[in-house]
Amino acid sequence: MRVFGRRRGAHRHHAARTPGTAGLPRAARVTLGCLPGLAAVAALVLCAYGVENAADTTARPATPRPTATPYAAPRPHIVPRSHWLHDAAHAQPRPRYDDRVAAVFVHHTDSPNGYDCADAPGIIQDLYTGQTGTRDWDDIGYNFVVDRCGTIYEGRAGGVERAVTGAHTQGFNHRTTGIAALGTFTEGLPVPKAMIHAIAALSAWKLGLTGIDPRANVRLVSSNGLSRYAAGTAAELPALAGHSDGYMTSCPGAALHARLPEIRELAARMQGRTEDPQQDHSRRAVSSDPGALRSSPQPADRRWGS
Repeated sequence: MRVFGRRRGAHRHHAARTPGTAGLPRAARVTLGCLPGLAAVAALVLCAYGVENAADTTARPATPRPTATPYAAPRPHIVPRSHWLHDAAHAQPRPRYDDRVAAVFVHHTDSPNGYDCADAPGIIQDLYTGQTGTRDWDDIGYNFVVDRCGTIYEGRAGGVERAVTGAHTQGFNHRTTGIAALGTFTEGLPVPKAMIHAIAALSAWKLGLTGIDPRANVRLVSSNGLSRYAAGTAAELPALAGHSDGYMTSCPGAALHARLPEIRELAARMQGRTEDPQQDHSRRAVSSDPGALRSSPQPADRRWGS
């Protein structure tokens, strides 16, 4: 028994002489007591480093991740931009991003309507070439393009699921997505049903990622005085708007603009919203309001149409 007691005493005496062990738990002192002197010091340094790093890790806020909303809509099929871009790509800077998509702006491309849908990729490539050539933009301005058969194409680079800052609605490119209907839809011209359905499905999905009701109004801040609103002005606009709602233009054409109420209702149903559409619209606007984006435009904003 005395031998066992001496070992315990010797162990305590050795641990007490080890530098820097006073504040360590008993288990750590026991372990260090079995190490040679230099090895114990090295182990203490590594231990302190690990504890410090662990504290730093827990102190840092976690990166927020998108969460599912009660009114999320399924993602429609989207043809990647590689399908139409091919070897026409220009060198361009990295995409810019916002924190969310709060609204959709609908456009038309002001191009002929009588195309074969198999030719749509070539037409989109021509749009890209014109905007990056004559207009000297870094990329096609629209985030998405929809053809007359209802096929949805990825437009601007950056990832279809992300809030890519486009160049489609001067003053309101932040926190918005631009969807272009391939064709011209001025007054009196028909808008294909497949196109209407595709625009609604795409809008329902993009707005549903942040729980926005397509029938609501949202608050956006103009970043450019060439829009309908002076720079810095907070404007209340439809969550699913026409280009002309934010900028002085005839786009997306009177015929397509007249179909926006129908598209809003269809998109809301695709999100699973069943409440009476005649109830107080302002209540929906408040519940869907993501807050104004107050960020100053970057130097390239004017060139990109922001």
